[in-house]
Amino acid sequence: MKTRSETFQLENEMQWEHPAPGIARQIMGYDGQLMIVKVKFDKGAVGTLHEHFHSQATYVASGKFELTIGDRKRILEAGDGYYVAPDELHGCVCLEPGILIDTFSPHREDFLKK
Repeated sequence: MKTRSETFQLENEMQWEHPAPGIARQIMGYDGQLMIVKVKFDKGAVGTLHEHFHSQATYVASGKFELTIGDRKRILEAGDGYYVAPDELHGCVCLEPGILIDTFSPHREDFLKK
């Protein structure tokens, strides 16, 4: 498996993956320690509650989302962000179509398996 992305990622040259209904993602830059992923949500799409051993920091590029992290819920909009500690349960519901920019450390090996 490749453990490093190409130097440049051009949106119009990259394919979108569709991991769940109403959700599409593009894997941007990564190496063994870091990964950035653009995730596009349709209104009503659900990022189901899940957990993973990676640290995650996310920037809300557009849209509106109801986030659940552990036992806390918040509504986040464009310009907001959030942090998820390793092994913490989290998920979201898209209230207005939008894009999240996820970063993970280390990289999400499961996203690279085809």
